[in-house]
Amino acid sequence: MVIMGISTFISLRKFNFEPSINAIWKIIRRTVLIFVIGMALGWFGQFTRGLASGETIGTAATHFDTLRILGVLQRLALAYGFAALIAVTVKHKYLVWIIVAPLVGYFLILAFGNGFEMSEQNVLSIVDRAILGRNHIYQDTTPDGQKIAFEILGLLSTLPAIAQVLMGFLFGKLIIETKDNHSKVEKLLIWGAVLAFAGLLLQYGCSINKKLWSPTYVLVTTGFAVQLLALLIWIIDINHQQKWSRFFHAFGVNPLIVYVFAGVFANLFGNINISYSGESISIKGYMYSV
Repeated sequence: MVIMGISTFISLRKFNFEPSINAIWKIIRRTVLIFVIGMALGWFGQFTRGLASGETIGTAATHFDTLRILGVLQRLALAYGFAALIAVTVKHKYLVWIIVAPLVGYFLILAFGNGFEMSEQNVLSIVDRAILGRNHIYQDTTPDGQKIAFEILGLLSTLPAIAQVLMGFLFGKLIIETKDNHSKVEKLLIWGAVLAFAGLLLQYGCSINKKLWSPTYVLVTTGFAVQLLALLIWIIDINHQQKWSRFFHAFGVNPLIVYVFAGVFANLFGNINISYSGESISIKGYMYSV
């Protein structure tokens, strides 16, 4: 989320952060594309599981009544889309308040909506079931082994994700506008430490929870991400230790392609069975057993 926010600042600079037709079209097109790819990956996983269980191609390909609507890429798409639209329609001096508002508001929703309980009485689950439908959200497992309809990448928890992208956007602004690399690293380290410390301190009233995408989770992960980025700037840009990073460069400039391939192969390896030691086992299971 943080890196997406930074890249959003860089990509929208050429539009001068104005809500031009070209800027809005680019935001909408990218949002829809990422969302559709995410749903396609979800469909492919469902399709391969169906084939692995003995279903025909036609049957396995048409389980649309149970297709999960949200997921990782869908979360990224929605968070990017809303954050980018805010960035081109709102003066940047107000962004801090726009970041704080959903984080505080989301905490209040969790606090007064049974949001910290892993159950279907959780307000997050109630909203997702009402809007998306029980069959189209993630089926999670409680600590006692009970299956519940609980979307870990749901609608309400997208609010803090949007705030996190906007935080990344402001850090992108800091990185671009601070010309001296030493000063850049210093600012990133300080702000990263402040955010991480704030999240760790507030966890006693709001737990750090990835499934809920809790406000403290946003603060801590953003803080650590920014500090790691500062370390990389210090190593690569200041000390010119670049050779080791060249391998990762291809992954950094093509993250969506890498993620899609990873998802495709994970589904194939997890659902295609082979014969091993007299029993049928998935390729993934075989790789872990040898």
